[in-house]
Amino acid sequence: MGSTPLIFELSREGSGGYTFPKLDVPFRRDELSQKYLRTEQPDMPEVSENEVVRHFTGLARKSFGVDYGFYPLGSCTMKYNPRVNEQTAALSGFTEIHPLQPTNSVQGLLELMYDATVKLSEVTGMEWGSLQPFAGAHGEYTALKLFRTYFLDRGEHDRRIILVPTSAHGTNPASAHIAGFDVQDIPADERGLVDLDALEPFLNENLAGIMLTNPNTLGLFEKDIKKIAAKVHGAGGLLYYDGANLNAIMGKSRPGDMGFDVIHLNLHKTFATPHGGGGPGSGPIFVKEKLRPYLPVPDVVTCSDGTYDFLWDRTHSIGRVSGFWGNIGVVIRAYTYLLVLGRDGLTEASEYAVLNANYLRVKLEKLFRLPYEGLCKHEFVLSADTLKEKYGATALDVAKGLLDFGIHPPTIYFPLNVPEALMIEPTETESLDRLDDFIQAMESIVLEATEHPESLHNRPSTTPISRVDEVLAARSPVVRWEK
Repeated sequence: MGSTPLIFELSREGSGGYTFPKLDVPFRRDELSQKYLRTEQPDMPEVSENEVVRHFTGLARKSFGVDYGFYPLGSCTMKYNPRVNEQTAALSGFTEIHPLQPTNSVQGLLELMYDATVKLSEVTGMEWGSLQPFAGAHGEYTALKLFRTYFLDRGEHDRRIILVPTSAHGTNPASAHIAGFDVQDIPADERGLVDLDALEPFLNENLAGIMLTNPNTLGLFEKDIKKIAAKVHGAGGLLYYDGANLNAIMGKSRPGDMGFDVIHLNLHKTFATPHGGGGPGSGPIFVKEKLRPYLPVPDVVTCSDGTYDFLWDRTHSIGRVSGFWGNIGVVIRAYTYLLVLGRDGLTEASEYAVLNANYLRVKLEKLFRLPYEGLCKHEFVLSADTLKEKYGATALDVAKGLLDFGIHPPTIYFPLNVPEALMIEPTETESLDRLDDFIQAMESIVLEATEHPESLHNRPSTTPISRVDEVLAARSPVVRWEK
């Protein structure tokens, strides 16, 4: 923590920040099982209320977020979250209800859930969906469970192979494996796209499907998607769409029209709700008609009298995948975003995302090597390998150097098929001024790397914490305070 003391170090005996009322209900200690009772008082800090507020406010000021500056984190869409979304989600009609209330007392929320499913199905070109999955990886897993149940229901027990391109998101292989499939990597060709020839050996009765992100993690649109869909479907397999990059094509192209059978969305990314630091998230899935019977229950449906209710009776359903109905607060924020932008606004958001990315690409390819030529979509990947070979400055050095300019680093060393990768995504919410600031910062860092590489190795120098030993932090983390 540098010079900032820990909350335990601020502790002074007797400095309480709370007052409990007198106990006015019967309490019998002997009625509790001994295994639930402490034998010693917990070692908790004693800090006054104003010191607690000062401490955590001070820590917050040392953090970085999209509200403080440019955040070009590739593949994570860290874009501005409109405050109207927060205001809507904070309405008492949403915050003061409980998931176990009778459905006739939560009709407003059920209507929102139903209409959100309708609108998101239309955006993606799918038939219907479920809002239950809590995040992207949870959506991936749920989608693959649909695959598994679909094939088991058809008696096709040998379909256990899932193809995952090397340009896929890192959670794809894990989700497929946990769902009970065997994963096979598919390499990219010289264009950075799926190698069609590499698909051929797997187009047989053992193929369950393929997991694709389109545009892919290199920011390139898979131009052969129709051919891929035809090959996989021709072999009896299914296509899964990772919706992490949907913000590049909203209003322009729909996964359902490309031939995908199931898709997950990241509402906490594409639809401008808070993202980062582990949550919150929402990863709803949407399907074509043949997979609809397998969707999680309960489903939100309309009744003959115009009201809304939960439908539990779905014989082939994979069952429930969340404790209640999903991260509804995130869904409300995303629904607000949909209503504010509308159809034309979503299209415009995609256009600006692609424009911003290509503006940066053209400017920055003069400074770094561009592994794959041509127009990108919402993001692009550069390589700092030439900088490393000539001057010893790595992608990590570039990332650390950006911190001194008040800019969050892009994703580095991913995807794995690009050495010294810098994966940059500006998002549609950044102005031309901010993009130019980023370009100037990158120019300064490259100049420093050529003239004084040793100083770049020591960056950042203006942040609350200077460069840390990342290997030590990963292998020997200190995650608790001890006297």
